[in-house]
Formats: sequence, C-alpha cells, structure tokens
Amino acid sequence: MGQASLRSIDPRDYQRVPRPVAAMPKEFADGFVIAPHRHERAQLLYASTGTMRVLTVDGSWIVPPLRGLWIPAATEHEIRMCGAVAMRTLYIEPTAAPWQPRACQVVEVSALLRELILAAMAEPVEYELDGRAGQVMTLLLEELRRAPTVPLNIPMPRDRRLLTLCRALLERPEADDSLEAWAERVHASPRTLSRLFVRETAMSFAAWRQQVRLAEALSRLALGQPVGAVAQALGYASASAFTAMFRRALGATPRRYLQRADRGTLAPPGDSNSDQE
Repeated sequence: MGQASLRSIDPRDYQRVPRPVAAMPKEFADGFVIAPHRHERAQLLYASTGTMRVLTVDGSWIVPPLRGLWIPAATEHEIRMCGAVAMRTLYIEPTAAPWQPRACQVVEVSALLRELILAAMAEPVEYELDGRAGQVMTLLLEELRRAPTVPLNIPMPRDRRLLTLCRALLERPEADDSLEAWAERVHASPRTLSRLFVRETAMSFAAWRQQVRLAEALSRLALGQPVGAVAQALGYASASAFTAMFRRALGATPRRYLQRADRGTLAPPGDSNSDQE
C-alpha cells in the first residue's frame, strides 16, 4: 500500500501495519450493513458525512457527524449506514493508547480532531515516524485521549424477555405502547420488566425509549428530514417538545446541531436558540 489514493479498503490490511495509527477511508451507500466482525486493533469509527448505527452484544450506538465511536480491540460489532457514509476509520495499536476505555464509547470530535483524522487519511499508510505525519498521529492520539465522551449509547439487556422488547423498539422507536402492554407480549409482569430495565440497562423503561428515539432522530435528521416530520414520526406531541428533548440531550437545537456538523464545529452545551426547523 502506498499513498492515500491507492490504499486498501480491506480492514485486514491495517491490523499489523508497523505504525501506532493506521488510517482507512471508505465510502458506503445508504442502507449498507457490515456484518458482525472484530479487529485486532482498537478502532475509532468516524464519518465525515453520514450517520452510522453500531450494534454489539452490550449496546447500540448512533454515530452522527461530530461524533466518533471508540471500539476496543477484539470487540465484535455490526455497522449499519444511515444515508451515504464517508467512513474515516483509525485502527490504533492498543499499546499506543494505554488510556483507552475498555468498552465502546461515543466521543466528541472537535474541529481540530476532525482535521487531524482527515490529515491522517492523506498520509502514506507506512508514514515516517520522525516526520510531519508522525507528529500528526501523536497530536491525534493526544486529542483523542482528551475528547469528552457523549452519552449516546443504548445499553442492551441479556434477559430474553427484555431483549425481545428492546429489539422491537429498536425496529420501531415510534411505538408508544405502555410497559404493561409489552409485559403481556413477553409474558412477564410490568413490575418484573421495570426491575429488569434498571438492573440490566441502568435506565428506566421511559429513559431507555427516549434514548432510542434520540438515536433514530439523529439518523433521520442526517438524511435531511424536517424537524417537524421527525418529531411526528417519533410520537412527540409537537416539534417544540421534540426540540426541547434534543437540546437537553445534545446541547443544541436540531438546526444548530446540524449546522455545526456541516461546518465541523461543536455545538456548545446550553445553546439557548429555540428554533424548531
């Protein structure tokens, strides 16, 4: 493998490169699914455009613009594309990031970190460690170490009854059925399901469902759907109610969030703009 324009798009070619960071750019069509797989190296999954959904046995994550997902080495994961995705993946030698988390985490991708990721894609795979590329990778790792984490994960349970419920809601996040209705379907009492939700996901049923809806909202917004249509599709009483939930979770209104995603700048927490479209 040589220059970035000629580099492989096979992840297996990046696992044993004699460099601490290996960068792979790859394009995907809307709806493409990468079947469950794992890598020898840790991975920062990032998309310069488009949104990805990642599923592991422990959880589900939405990865919209301005966010990246840290995936520890040997973690089996599935990836689904929401819209056309320009994936920009970093495969990181575990010893190069001793601070790495032991579980998947969504991280904020600042303007600087974004530019460093894109710069890494333009360097040869076997870049010079003592040259500019080596300095870029060193700074990239430092910025990644400092990147704040974002609570966009959707924890998945292990109990068979609860897993049936959760998978159904992932498929239809707009479903507004009560816990009592779900309990009847999975042959458990509402009290049992409520206790299981807290024990296995550390969230209440209502909080877990809201997290699923937020993830679905990010996917739909990234595909260009209007805020009002997204709010209605996900069962919110009004666009303003949906916008309030979105701002509490991500620190900006949907419009401001997507504008900053397009510019590659972070939406600061507490954005007071109240626009809905």
